[in-house]
Amino acid sequence: MVTEVFTRKYCDPHAVREEKVEASEVIQFAWEGAVREVDACEECFKEHQVKLEPLVDYSRPVKKRRATKKAAADNGGAASGDESADQ
Repeated sequence: MVTEVFTRKYCDPHAVREEKVEASEVIQFAWEGAVREVDACEECFKEHQVKLEPLVDYSRPVKKRRATKKAAADNGGAASGDESADQ
C-alpha cells in the first residue's frame, strides 16, 4: 500500500538545455493576459529577479489615499469650474 507519493520538480530553464536540476522556486510572469508559473532553481530565480521587476499582486484591494482638506478644496474648486465649462 502506497501512503505517500514524492514528485520532483525540475527547473524548466535547465530542462530546455536537457539538464535535470531540482527546482525549489516558482517564477511568475504574465503571458497573453494570464499569469503563468515556471518551476526554477535558486540560481535561475535570482537571475530572473535581477532582470525583471516582479508582478504586482492585485489580490488585495488597494487603499485609497485620503486627501487633505486643502487639496480637497483645491480639487473641488477646479471641478466646479470644469462643470460650468461643459454646460
